[in-house]
Amino acid sequence: MKIAFIVNDVKTEKPGYTTIYLALTAHKRGHKVYIAGVGDLGYSADGHMLVKSRTVGEQTFKSKETFLKAVLNSEPQTVSSVDLDVLFLRNDPSEDINHRNWAQNAPYIFGQIALRDGVIVLNHPQSLANAINKMYFQHFPEILRPRTIITRDPQEIEQFYVEQKQKMILKPLQGSGGKNIFVVDKNSKSNMNQIIEAISLDGFVIAQEYLPDAVNGDTRFFLMNGLPLQVKGKYAALRRINKEGDIRSNLHVGGRGDIAEVNQEMLDLVKVLKPKLIEDGMFLVGVDIVGNKLMEINVFSPGALNMISEITESDFGAAVITSIENKVFYKSQYGDYIDNISLAVL
Repeated sequence: MKIAFIVNDVKTEKPGYTTIYLALTAHKRGHKVYIAGVGDLGYSADGHMLVKSRTVGEQTFKSKETFLKAVLNSEPQTVSSVDLDVLFLRNDPSEDINHRNWAQNAPYIFGQIALRDGVIVLNHPQSLANAINKMYFQHFPEILRPRTIITRDPQEIEQFYVEQKQKMILKPLQGSGGKNIFVVDKNSKSNMNQIIEAISLDGFVIAQEYLPDAVNGDTRFFLMNGLPLQVKGKYAALRRINKEGDIRSNLHVGGRGDIAEVNQEMLDLVKVLKPKLIEDGMFLVGVDIVGNKLMEINVFSPGALNMISEITESDFGAAVITSIENKVFYKSQYGDYIDNISLAVL
């Protein structure tokens, strides 16, 4: 198959990123792999999506580092949607807030053009466009989520602070990677208005129940086709441990990863997500679990799958690519009888 991965910018990719891991896995399985940034997308006069992408030949690579180096050193070539089987959208729209606002929705708009040529687009582009901020999380059952309000009104946030017994989390509605997340308690109450003002510069503020279990970190758990991703009985899950003195457990802000112990409570929790994920055509997502609650659902570019594969000695990347191969097969057999939103989660 011919598969194109869309990231924010090819030049900012790193060997440890999940997208590079998946792309190399697909290459090793004999598929033609293209990697491109959001700004490399375009539309042709004859009505097709174009993507100026980078690719490699049939050579073998010993590591993700050598693979990425070859990708970056390759000459960009333009590929039309008529020549693609799969378009895998792996950009993070929150990375483009303020400095590249045009880039936030672009992949989902161009992805819908690719659908017209029979390209399988993952995750489903229209659903991704609707999930571009954390409001998407609020469409899942309340039992899964910490108590939350979303507002720009400081008085409403202060009232919520009182209701939460003077301890809560404040964060932006749109964002990822642990950016601008604050714990407000009795010790930091005097700074609350400044925090609200800073977050409000980028839009709405999320005020959220503080979960005491958060001091122990969280669990990043991958779901594929609406179900827990697993290989030979091992789940694609990572325990992310906070850096001392930091509420955030994100790996790129100092958190560290370890093998997660997946229990029945976690499985029961993520089971509730399945109907909505299937309805929206969300092929591969990452959820963050603290205690018996979900903190976040990442439907855009969930990371750490490569790390999970390494520490569990399980090739979760191969499982993901195998699932995509199956979708291409189903598409070849059924054609337009199965729409993309359904095919994405088969």
